[in-house]
Amino acid sequence: MKWVTRRQIRVNRLATAWLIQRFVDREAEFVFVEPDQVAEFQQSHHAIGFDAPGAKYAHDKGITSFEQIIQDNALSDVALAELAEIVHAADIPGAIDQRAEASGLRAISHGFPLVTGNDYETLEKAFFIYDSLYAYLKALQENQLK
Repeated sequence: MKWVTRRQIRVNRLATAWLIQRFVDREAEFVFVEPDQVAEFQQSHHAIGFDAPGAKYAHDKGITSFEQIIQDNALSDVALAELAEIVHAADIPGAIDQRAEASGLRAISHGFPLVTGNDYETLEKAFFIYDSLYAYLKALQENQLK
C-alpha cells in the first residue's frame, strides 16, 4: 500500500512511518510531498495519508497520527502505548514535559534532516532509533532491565 505524508519528516511522521512498516503494513511504500499535495495524492493514488491537512490520519485535535493508527488497528502492545506517549509529548506543542524521553527524541528527530540527503535516507536511519526505543520500552515492561 502507498502511504503519503509531508516531506522533511521529523518526530511524528518518522514514528508513524516506523509504526506502519513494523506493525501495520510490512510492504508499505512511502511517498513524501508538499503539505498541500498530500490530500490530492492520497485520493488520486489510492494512498493513505498521514500528518497533513486532508489526510486520513490528519494529526489534529491534539492527537498524533501515530496514536490514531494504533487506535484504528487495535494495537494493544503496552510498549507501543508507552512509545505513543513519548511521540505525543515530543510532537504536540506544550506537551514536552509529559515524558522525560520526549526532549531527546525531538532533538534527534530534528537533527535527521541536517545529516541525511532526503526523507528516504532519514527513514532508513531513523528506524534504528525507533527499533531501539521500542526494544528498551519492551524490556522495561518485561522487567528485563536492571
